[in-house]
Amino acid sequence: MAKVIDHIKNAKRTLFSFEILPPSTGESIQNLFDNISPLMEFKPKFIDVTYHREEFVDKTLPNGLFERKSIRKRPGTVSICAALMHKFNVDTVPHIICGGFTKEETEYALIDLNFLGIDNVLALRGDCIKGQKSFEASPGGHHFADELVSQIHAMNQGHYLSDELQNPTPTKFCIGVAGYPEKHFESPSLKTDLKFLKQKIDKGADYIVTQMFFDNKKFFEFVDKCRAEGITVPIIPGLKPITTKSHMTNLPRNFYIDMPDDLIDALEQCQTNDDVKNVGVEWAIAQSKELIANNVPCLHFYSMGKSTSIQKIASTLF
Repeated sequence: MAKVIDHIKNAKRTLFSFEILPPSTGESIQNLFDNISPLMEFKPKFIDVTYHREEFVDKTLPNGLFERKSIRKRPGTVSICAALMHKFNVDTVPHIICGGFTKEETEYALIDLNFLGIDNVLALRGDCIKGQKSFEASPGGHHFADELVSQIHAMNQGHYLSDELQNPTPTKFCIGVAGYPEKHFESPSLKTDLKFLKQKIDKGADYIVTQMFFDNKKFFEFVDKCRAEGITVPIIPGLKPITTKSHMTNLPRNFYIDMPDDLIDALEQCQTNDDVKNVGVEWAIAQSKELIANNVPCLHFYSMGKSTSIQKIASTLF
């Protein structure tokens, strides 16, 4: 198995990769395998697996009082990564987040990954819990992604949290981080956002994968601004094929992104979801061809549990 950064360095053309969601609690992993299998013919070099933090629900007790319970709707990120490596012989990239973890728990999770031979991670702050107005770190946990990157990088140097370890074995994680061509919604400006992105790189991140976008001009401008800030690591564009008309409102609202007027006009003319999917595939293919022509290191697709559109796109490109 190999690191993402090594796949990129050794590639002779733009690579293909995608991100998946873990199955919901109670679902079979076979459904995930069946969904991924059609994409494997295009030889993805790595598959990202998202991590979903806890949610809190209030359950009414027989006495009328409420009990707050912590639940995880999509557990199993680490085990899914190991299962995918075993079944498909492909590198996996588990998402590691700040929220919901102490530094010690983060170290334990990274040790487990190291023992499993999983050498790639995507370090993220993560979202706030429903009901929180802003992100709140767990007691003893990290507040920002750059702090998480620092901990992972320190383990790569053989520095663990305990000062009493004798000659600890260094880990060898390849560390990815997120970038936002249209800026993170909490940043006051793109320039400020780039400053924080540079901090993540300076603290040991090896590559950047971007939030989804639908206007390549914004990606190219983002890359230029990154280079001007002294960010030299590979920048992987993230793409999402539109599959339903509701994406016109849901994606901009949930991911704080804009859609080009030409794409909106085409979607508004669609009569069925099949029409929408065709427009989404055609738009993503056009985006991808332009990105490939500009020698991006990899095309990274956000599947959100659906692979049909990505299969159509990949069959044209790869």
